[in-house]
Amino acid sequence: MSAEEVRGDAAAPPPPGGVLWSISGDVRALLMLPAAFTLQVARPAVGAGVDQHSVFRTDPWGRGERSLRSLQLWVYGGEEAVREGRRLRGLHRAIRGTDSRGRRYHALTAADYAWVHATGFPVYRHAARYLIRPLTEAQERALYREWLQVGRVLGIRDRDMPRTIEEFWPYFRKALAEETERNAVVEDLIATDRPVPPPDRGPLPLRLLLRAAWPVLLPPLARFRRFVTIGLMPPEAREVLGLEWTGEQERRLRRLCGVVRRVVPVLPERLRYLPYARRARAAQRRACCGGARVRRRPGAPGRST
Repeated sequence: MSAEEVRGDAAAPPPPGGVLWSISGDVRALLMLPAAFTLQVARPAVGAGVDQHSVFRTDPWGRGERSLRSLQLWVYGGEEAVREGRRLRGLHRAIRGTDSRGRRYHALTAADYAWVHATGFPVYRHAARYLIRPLTEAQERALYREWLQVGRVLGIRDRDMPRTIEEFWPYFRKALAEETERNAVVEDLIATDRPVPPPDRGPLPLRLLLRAAWPVLLPPLARFRRFVTIGLMPPEAREVLGLEWTGEQERRLRRLCGVVRRVVPVLPERLRYLPYARRARAAQRRACCGGARVRRRPGAPGRST
């Protein structure tokens, strides 16, 4: 599978004003990403690749920053999105080894590479119900079309992803049943007792303060990470991975997300949107009617979410 096999005219980021444009740059997306990453690595080949080649244990903040930048480029990067897709494929060419089931893997194997991308759709769909609002049927279909478009940016061939939502759900459930497991990387991502270095980004005074307070801050942050990771994961994935989720936890999640739903929409744009999204939105306004508000495409979540 090569990026050249994807038609050049198809490899372009999704258009402004769509569902993905609205969701992925919203700060609420930060709460969705841990569930998506955990579901990705539950596939044996992906988990082994991350376990053996990633720095997520030793440099979690750097890895997280790079991953978030990449994800934002896929949606808001314009021409840079396609270059980022090629860069990622180049980065993954050397990643190979043996997975937990004794099988040889390569990071660019079509089924495994497509799974990493595919997991974002069910997580966004599920988490939006809590953090934004339930998507309508039209919005779900639009989101899936846009997710396929991002897949082309990443060099995923059309034949390696289900073409419609109706085809996606049997594919997803079959992959959950046959090709996911609660492996060592999953355990690390939901653990509350693993050592995590303090943040090493930001102004020096803040870094020093966090370093001093980190022994006190880490335990509740680790518990919160586990809570949102499991809570915002699609229920069928939780069940397959054996991740316990109680009725009380569900009520706590709904209360938390209710607060988030009310607070985030009234924040100023500089606080509501991530940097790439904020810049892309500003550029789009300048390009449309001399700075007039961008019209949303039909079916896209709007400011009231």
